Parts: sequence; C-alpha cells; structure tokens
Amino acid sequence: MIIESLTQILALGGLTLIGLLVNKILRIELTLACLAAGFFAGLGLNYVNFDTGIRANNLHEIVFFVILPVLIFEAAWHLKPSVLKTWLIPVLLLATVGVLISAFVTAALVYLGVGHAEGFPWIAALLTGAILAATDPIAVMSQLRSSNASEELATLFEGESLFNDASAIVLFMIILAVATGSENHEGNYALYFSMVFIGGLVVGVVTGLITSALALFLASPITSRFVLVFSAFSSFYLAEHLFHVSGIMAVMMAAIVTKFSLKEVEQDIAHGVSETWEWLGLFLNNLLFVVMGLVTTIAMFEEQWLAMLIGVVATLIARVTTVLGISRISGWLGKPILGGWQILLVWGGLRGAIAIALVLSLPTTLPYWWTIQSMVFGVVTFSLLIQGTTNAKLVRKYGQDVET
Repeated sequence: MIIESLTQILALGGLTLIGLLVNKILRIELTLACLAAGFFAGLGLNYVNFDTGIRANNLHEIVFFVILPVLIFEAAWHLKPSVLKTWLIPVLLLATVGVLISAFVTAALVYLGVGHAEGFPWIAALLTGAILAATDPIAVMSQLRSSNASEELATLFEGESLFNDASAIVLFMIILAVATGSENHEGNYALYFSMVFIGGLVVGVVTGLITSALALFLASPITSRFVLVFSAFSSFYLAEHLFHVSGIMAVMMAAIVTKFSLKEVEQDIAHGVSETWEWLGLFLNNLLFVVMGLVTTIAMFEEQWLAMLIGVVATLIARVTTVLGISRISGWLGKPILGGWQILLVWGGLRGAIAIALVLSLPTTLPYWWTIQSMVFGVVTFSLLIQGTTNAKLVRKYGQDVET
C-alpha cells in the first residue's frame, strides 16, 4: 500500500516537473503546460501498462484534506492587509452576493441549455454553478506583475479570488450534501450556510491566534514554517471533524490572523515563510492541472462538446452579470470599481485550480457527475487557451487606471 502511494506521488510529481520543463522550453503558460503533460501522459499510459491509481472516486480526501488547505492558506498569506482594507467592500461583495449571483445565473443557463431535467436535474445545475463560481487569478497575477499594474488592482483580484473561493466551496459543500442526501439541517439552508460560514471564521480566528502565539514563543524562522504548515492542515481538520463547520473558512481566517499578528516581526521570526508557501502552492496548484490532464479523455470532447460550450457561454454571461451588478452596488456604498477594471475582472475571471479540485471531488455515484466534470474541464480549458492568452492586452490597456 505504501509503495503504491509512493508510486502515485512520484508519478504526479514527475509529470508536474515535466510541465515545468515544457513551460521553460516552449514558454507557454505553466498551468497549460502541466495540463498538457497530464493529458499526453494519460494517452501514453494506455500503451505501457502503468496504472497511476488515480480515480475520480478516490480524489475527494486528497483534494479537501491536502490540496485545498495549502492553496487557501498560501493565497491568504500573500494578501497585503493594508491594501485589502481599501478594497474590502467590493471584495466582500464579490465573495458573498457575487458568488450567489454567479452560481445561480450559471445554474439557470446551464439547466436551460442542457434541457434534460431527468438526466441533468436542477441540483446538478446548482452544483455546476457553485463549482464555476470560484475564480483563479494566478495567470492574471503574473500578467499584472509583468505589466507593473496597480497594486490595488492586484489586491482586488487576489482578495476576490481568496474570499470567493472560500464562499464557493462552502456553497458547493451544502449543495453536494443535498444532492447526496446527507444534509441534516432540515431544509433551513440559509441558517445552515450562516452557521457553517461563521463557525469556520471563529475556528480560524482562534487557530490563528494560537499559531501566532506559538510562532512568537518559539521565535525561530524554521520552526515558524513548521507551525504555519501545521496550522493550515489542523485548522481545516478541527473545523470539519470536531466542530462540523467550514474548514476552508477556518484555513483562510487562520492565515489572515497569523499574517496580521506577525507582520511587525515577519522578517525576524517568519523569514522564509513566504518562500515555503510559494513552492507548496506552486506544486499543488500545478499538480491539479496534471490530474485534470490525466482524467481528461478524447471521448469527453467528442461526447460532451455541446455541454462544454453551454458551460463556457453560461459562465461568461454569469461573470458579466456579477461584475456589473457588484460594481453598481459597490458604487452606491462609496467604493466604485473603475470601468477598465470591470473589463479586467470579467475577462480575467479565469477558472482554474479550485474549480478542478471541486469537480474532481464529486462522488461518482451521482449519475450526472461526468457531465458536470466535462463542463468544468471545458470552461477551465477555455480560460487557459482563450482568456489567459488574450488577457495580457487588456492588462496593458487598463491595468494602470487610477481612481479619480
């Protein structure tokens, strides 16, 4: 069993390394390179009698207990609290009201587009909407940095992605509980969502304070790295298993509280922590794209191309609706989002690692899981090939806009 697990880890790590080499040699976007490495490896493995052991039905625990805590903690750790405060209103609006708008508009359009209530019921459409409500700014962030774009714009992208990922994951888990018949909240979904959401925040705050106290007491950069990595996994585990609240919200809040608590002494006792999270985030983010490539088949495109197209169109319409609606509300509250930045938020609202992680965690007992997976893979592929490669021009044009 141990040898099999080690084989799988080495195989995935090796394919991620191949993706890094392809990125370096061909100079294509890193996530796209890892996706291609996984896809062509999946085609080749059929001929060499090698089994990675990767199955759609054994990824849930890996995704939720290993990959997501690292990705969420890493994203939260790199946020700059001082800049985030300036854009907190639109960020929170995008992460709450915006997630609900995006999820339900996507769900409605997908449901109508598929038009097969028996094979693809409303609950399947809701699952699809929740998964595709999560955005991934990694490719956009590299474009913003290379173009020396506004730091506030970068924070708006990162802040939205972090908070809306957490909200989308909570929403996904609630809808999934309904779809699998495991919900225990007697139909009061708003109350259940609030309890899971706020409960996760409370667990995260407490865990973050304890983590900060331990790091300050140990006062060593090396031990701080261990404490923070341990905090990412333990906050998720405690929230999910002990208190039955959102582990993702707990991880996010633990990272924010720790970052804020240690900001004055970060160079002394947390030196090198950012680099630790960068390589962990890089590895696991791109590993997800390798896995997506491995489980993507040519038959998926042949049989599900229409569903993929419906998913792409629905996601784009939902994103336009979300950004325009939230921008209007944010303006009423005194923090307008510039017109050029709205264009960037729409076209730069890529789908990536979180959407892949969620769709890979779908139980194969759901009869419509493959249709949802195909849709999400289609949207992610469109994000990488079309939006990601054309967004740089928009960044150069609108990335330097400043508030007047």
